[in-house]
This record gives sequence, structure tokens and C-alpha cells, in this order.
Amino acid sequence: MASTDAPADPADASWGPDLLGDDFESTTLDLEADAEGPVVATLVRHRPGRLRHPLSPIGPATGTDVLYLHGWSDYFFQGHLAEFWHSVGARFYALDLRKYGRSLREHQTPGYITDFATYDEEIEAALTRMGHGRGGADRPFRRRLVVMGHSTGGLIWSLWAARNPGRVNAVVLNSPWLELQTGGAGRAFIAPLVQLGARMQPLGNLPQIDLGFYSRSISKLTGGDWSFNPLWRPERGFPAHRAWFGAVIAGQTLVQAGLAIDAPVLTLLSARSTILLRWTEQMRTSDSVLVVDDIARQATHLGPNLTVVRLEGAVHDIFLSHEAVREEAYRQLRRWLRGYL
Repeated sequence: MASTDAPADPADASWGPDLLGDDFESTTLDLEADAEGPVVATLVRHRPGRLRHPLSPIGPATGTDVLYLHGWSDYFFQGHLAEFWHSVGARFYALDLRKYGRSLREHQTPGYITDFATYDEEIEAALTRMGHGRGGADRPFRRRLVVMGHSTGGLIWSLWAARNPGRVNAVVLNSPWLELQTGGAGRAFIAPLVQLGARMQPLGNLPQIDLGFYSRSISKLTGGDWSFNPLWRPERGFPAHRAWFGAVIAGQTLVQAGLAIDAPVLTLLSARSTILLRWTEQMRTSDSVLVVDDIARQATHLGPNLTVVRLEGAVHDIFLSHEAVREEAYRQLRRWLRGYL
């Protein structure tokens, strides 16, 4: 099913050292300029040292390439996720989308777009660099392709996979943002107002509703386990703008109508949500961002071949949960890959 142009060249000189260290490299993808100026995306790849890993592991994802997309107000820093995919035989890549993380430039509004289809440009550029561009759809010995996305990245991949049938072998979604915290009825009620505001003042700021609780639950500075760049992943998130929010609602409305993704889809979610206006320690062991029961219901609209796994103790990014939860998530993912890849 996956398509290729030519296999990615490991010796390509355009790849350079990445901030994640010796086992990672990154390359800049030049994109078409927009109203704010030049635009780039950044493709990261995992290349574990040959002295420590002289042989590639054999596993359920052998012969597979994985492309990961981060969420809103985020970037790729989860090196352990790449190590998991290597352990099951895959080659792992991650894409920092335009105006996020490694791709954010001083002249840009962080995370700002008006249509999720805009990301098709960097996704196609990344897939081409990986050897999965459109030009080789009939290549006889192509590698398999798995796409994986967290939160907004999961919504982006869901919409992309529906628009691009036959391109991927499997879709893995990590707490995808398939529904607003208001639920479907609330989304339908506010959609006309949001779209009107997006047309009249696309860069108008929305009220700041992120109180920083999720960052508090995972940051090493506040009792969590993880370190990350606060400029690329601010405690309370980037300012959200009207046109961007309109794009989110438009995408979620398409999910509600049904997407008919033609590849098997795995959705990983926490067992429960804790959505409150005050901090509680329960936020360290639950999703404090999304209403996971609503996401589970929306996931049933993605396509005909669906698996939903609920994980006790998981936070919003399943793979930033405590170690025991991460290990269970990896076990579930490994089992699913054996059955569907």
C-alpha cells in the first residue's frame, strides 16, 4: 500500500546533527513562503550508533518506516519513542511542522495555519525524503509506511489518510484531538461563530484556557519526568488564533461525518480525564487536556478497521506517562502491530 520514489539515502549530506543527540539527525525542508515570509519544516530521523546496534532488530515492524507528528504547542523530543520503533524493526522519523519547534522562525506566529490541508506540503516533502513520495506508488519492493500522531497531530494524520487512500499501511493515534472539550453539541453550536470570527479577524486571539496543568504534570521542574524547551513548548501553550481554531473545528466536523480511512487505525487513550479549573495530583495519572470518552466515540468514525485501547494511569501524551504505563502502551502497540502490519 505505501508508495515510494526512491529509498532514503543514509549518507545524504543535507542531514546534520540534531538536538536529541548522537542517535538523531535532522534536515530542513524548504516550503513555499506565506504572508509572514519564508517557511520551513524539519524532518528528524533516528539512526542508532552502529557500534551499539550493529544489527537491526527483527520484529513486527521490520521493513517499515514510521513518520510521527507532534501536537499543538509541541515538537518532537520523545527519543524513547524512536527507540521503541527501532526495537520492533522500524525506521523512525518525526516531523516538526511549520511554525513549531525546530521549524519556528522569529517572524512567524507560532503554530498558525488556517487549513490543516496546508500541512500536505511538508508531509509530502518528508515522505519523499523517506522514500515514500507519490511517484513510486507501484514500486514492487517498497517498505511499509506507518503514520503516528499525537493530539492535533492525530487529527492531521486522520484527515490526511482519508484524503490519501492507499498511501499508508497503518495509522497509530496517541490521544488524537478528534473532538472539542465541549463535545459534539457544543462544537456544532459555536462553529458558525468561530468561522465568522475567523473570516473577520483571522489572527484574533482566543481566550487563554490552558492553565498549565498538563505541563505541570509532566515537567521535571514540577515533579514530572520530562525536560523540554519551554520556548517551543510553553507552560500554557501558544496563543490560539481564530482562524486556526476554525481549522480545528472544520477537521473535527469531517471526522464526525466519517472519514473511511482504508488502513487499520489504533487509537491509544487514557482510561479517564481530569478536566478541572484547579490543580489536583490526579492530573499526573489521567488526561487533563481532552475528554477521552468523547474522543473514543469520535474514533469510531475514522474507518472500518478500528482498535481503541484505554490505558489506566495515562496522561494526555500516552508516551509521557509514568514508566509502567508507557511499558503497557508499548506492549499493546507491539501486539497490535503483530496482528495488523
